[in-house]
Amino acid sequence: MRRAAKVDDNHAEIVKALRGAGCGVVSLAAVGNGCPDLLVHEPLFPWAHFLMEVKDGSKSPSKRKLTPEQARFHAAWKGWIHVVTSPSEALAAVGINR
Repeated sequence: MRRAAKVDDNHAEIVKALRGAGCGVVSLAAVGNGCPDLLVHEPLFPWAHFLMEVKDGSKSPSKRKLTPEQARFHAAWKGWIHVVTSPSEALAAVGINR
């Protein structure tokens, strides 16, 4: 049986920043199986979607590594997946620079 989804400490902060900039955000953290944490669209081009894997930038690089499941998902996915560690990185990933 699958455990409850674990999100990084900065997950909510990143979602708040993206939504504050007008982005649509859906948390996919509960999906599991290596699926990225967020599905995002930026406000000017709502048909352009971005997958984001949230990692906690305050942790050591070894603690920010992709899990084996995440690495398999990233390798199999044909589109972009942005790995972000902060609100500014998430905003930059969708083309919003503040």
